[in-house]
Amino acid sequence: MVAPNDNNKRGILASLDWFTIIIYIALLGMGWMSVCGATYDFGQAGNFFDLGTRSGMQIMWIGTSFILAALVLSIDERFYDSFAYVLYAAFMLLLLATPFLAHDIKGSMSWIKIGKFSIQPAEFAKFATALCVAKYMGSNDFNISKWWHFALACFLVVLPMGLIILQKETGSALVYTAFFLMLYREGMPGSVLFAGVSAIIYFVVGVRLADAHLWHIHYISLGQFLVLLMIFLFTVGLMYVYTKQREHVWRVFIYGFALTLTALLFSKFVIPFDVTWVLLIVCIGLIVYLIVLAVQQRSMRYALISLFAIGSLTLHYSADFALNNILQPHQQTRIRVLLGIEEDPKGVGYNVIQAKIAIGSGGLRGKGFLNGTQTKLKYVPEQETDFIFCTVGEEEGFLGSAIVLLLFLALILRLIHLAERQSYASARIYGYCVMSVFLFHLFINVGMVLGLTPVIGIPLPFFSYGGSSLWGFTLLLFIFLRMDAGRNRFVH
Repeated sequence: MVAPNDNNKRGILASLDWFTIIIYIALLGMGWMSVCGATYDFGQAGNFFDLGTRSGMQIMWIGTSFILAALVLSIDERFYDSFAYVLYAAFMLLLLATPFLAHDIKGSMSWIKIGKFSIQPAEFAKFATALCVAKYMGSNDFNISKWWHFALACFLVVLPMGLIILQKETGSALVYTAFFLMLYREGMPGSVLFAGVSAIIYFVVGVRLADAHLWHIHYISLGQFLVLLMIFLFTVGLMYVYTKQREHVWRVFIYGFALTLTALLFSKFVIPFDVTWVLLIVCIGLIVYLIVLAVQQRSMRYALISLFAIGSLTLHYSADFALNNILQPHQQTRIRVLLGIEEDPKGVGYNVIQAKIAIGSGGLRGKGFLNGTQTKLKYVPEQETDFIFCTVGEEEGFLGSAIVLLLFLALILRLIHLAERQSYASARIYGYCVMSVFLFHLFINVGMVLGLTPVIGIPLPFFSYGGSSLWGFTLLLFIFLRMDAGRNRFVH
């Protein structure tokens, strides 16, 4: 028998997590001040509420976000679960149609113009994807250990990524990789996460050191040698962790290590030759050995480890092609500048250099509201959108920047707490989706301003100017708050 919970009787307002809402309002307020600082010109009248200015427009976006939040909270949380698949399908169709409806804005075909305003469907597709994935994974028959269940969950995440890439919005597409943090929380094997991290390491080391030479011999690529060595060691490491037959592990390690060391010494002291070929043979031999073990013992673990090694080799030898033929020229340059392969202080590197100067000039306490010279003199491009954090650093200094980051940290930790206390799996999964998206935006946006991550053009939540991103983040957050408010609707 089910009975209404006291939480339901007290009403939605009493059940809301007001701590999270206070953080939301605080971030909006600080974000609006940053937009004012980024768009203000010396000698300007300072009418920040004029709708003809970006600060005035941001006030309008904030006001409509409050209305949107109230609307979301007024709808029963079961509505979002019931219509999750419908919303997902609708937004996938909209993403598919966007390139045909959008106008070209700085090479991107992701903005649809409606009257005097433009919206970016990719920002709203995040909450629809999160709802769909949460509903699917929250069903009673879902089991992440079954590969077809896991594959379908991944497909639901990857589909919007592919559609957004068609819009030439790689940055917005990469945001969806944050959902894999949720998958890890829900039981995705750590080996999958390890494979993703390994892929990043292969790419960075291989591309960064591609033109470096081992022992200054021009035909021996240091980058290729190190990546092949890592593939061998990582594969052996997976064997050690996920299999119990240690004799196989030590056998392949000793043979592979001995052969590589012998080749290195022979190349160094006898006849110089490209030792990367030896390492490649070692890796291929390891793959063959794993496949033989998988067949002989009918072991899925050995088969999966062999797939990891095959995928690693494939990624390594296709990384250069992907960098030079798949990515857009400006994206190629951004990656090369980030990795220190080339310098472009007047081009792609200009934004980051000026952002660093702006943040550094703020010192401990900052120059004060509207007193930032780097931002006022427009040295930093896109300073009210993607590079809004440099305005915080210049005007509010280290202390102000720390407060902003601590507020975001409090929001992330609070979302984790709320997700863990949910009574239903779907609500918990959705909460982790929300947390992951916010964490990704924060890490990448602040990182690119500081020159630590590639400049991929994604907004800082609640700070960057624009209605689409602000509405998108508001929808993400308040749908979860509505779920949390009704988490104990019924007691069984």
